[in-house]
Amino acid sequence: MRACVPLIVAMLCGLAWAGKRESCASRCNERFDQDAVCQCDRRCPRHGDCCEDYEQLCTAEENLREPEPFLELEEETEGAPASSLYLAPNSCQGRCLEAFDKHHPCHCNARCPEFGNCCEDFESLCGHEGFSHSSDAITKEELQSVSEKIYRADTNKARKEDIVLNSQNCISPLETRDQVDCCPEPLFTYVNEKLFSKPTYAAFINLLNNYQRATGRGEHFTAQELAEQDTFLREIMKTAVMKELYGFLQQQNRYSSEQEFVSDLKNMWFGLYSRSKEERDSSGFEHVFSGEVKKGKVTGFHNWIRFYMQEKEGLVDYYSHIYDGPWDSYPDVLAMQFNWDGYYKEVGSAFIGSSPEFEFALYSLCFIARPGKVCQLSLGGHPLAIQTYTWNKSTYGNGKKYIATAYIVSSTH
Repeated sequence: MRACVPLIVAMLCGLAWAGKRESCASRCNERFDQDAVCQCDRRCPRHGDCCEDYEQLCTAEENLREPEPFLELEEETEGAPASSLYLAPNSCQGRCLEAFDKHHPCHCNARCPEFGNCCEDFESLCGHEGFSHSSDAITKEELQSVSEKIYRADTNKARKEDIVLNSQNCISPLETRDQVDCCPEPLFTYVNEKLFSKPTYAAFINLLNNYQRATGRGEHFTAQELAEQDTFLREIMKTAVMKELYGFLQQQNRYSSEQEFVSDLKNMWFGLYSRSKEERDSSGFEHVFSGEVKKGKVTGFHNWIRFYMQEKEGLVDYYSHIYDGPWDSYPDVLAMQFNWDGYYKEVGSAFIGSSPEFEFALYSLCFIARPGKVCQLSLGGHPLAIQTYTWNKSTYGNGKKYIATAYIVSSTH
């Protein structure tokens, strides 16, 4: 059931009195309105608080809207100088099919899709320059098709009864900088922790305490921690989700063997690089799934299991959300504001109720197919977009890029 908050909290969150609106006329698919006597958002059938004319007026509009982006801030993108590692790489203008040059920040040769180091405009400028089929870029339609297959394959996801979520107050994106705690209750009312005994969950959770969240402090893995990385990769590769992903990428001639695929995943996700000074203090996995603190702000931290466990320990204080996804079962999506043991996250998007392998698969798919770009997917008939960024300061293998970050940037509204 949706929780109401005291009027004083609502006022602090900038929620204006909207009057008693009893019809869905001109309100279809609007956000949840705590001041209305009935609702017209996509989740009202699940909560039993729809207006009487919801079905008549709103169901015909279902799925007709385009994805609406919501603001997702990573600390490194705010006020970044022109030399920022997170800015778009140089252009392929006049460079299609040129030879590989390690001094260039991005590439335009036939194998750059394979290594994930193409320039941003590679597809539009070079996609028809006589490349063989094996080097052709993966199409949007192919991404949407395989993401639906991965979605259906996620049998380890949470069931409806496994999680009771208390999302409480939705604020305007304009209010995210205010750092006001609009939600007196925790985000997670209940989680069935039997989920965490499943092999992929257990292996994932074992990785979370292997990192120091402050950038600038070098990460040094013990033999056991390195073994935990291998265990996680081994366990997820047993799942239908990762088999679906590998089968797709093999068909696209990105990998010739599962061993090559797993080795690449280990490098791109767990390989260390430096976000601060000279210390190797970060990795894609730490940033995306565990979270980091840089310049007094939370960066990364896009995982619901991590959030739940930190909230349970009293280290995370859920403030509000600006977006709640359209899915009526798990996985769902939430874009939220929170305080992590003294540091604020202005907008943090996360899947809710997904298995570790599901998130790992979709972020990997987008990083491999659309490195440094927005990646358009489809989950359960609803569009969803993921943004990835490559780490351009250091590489592994033959010029391959590490994952700098990956997160959800838009979905249906």
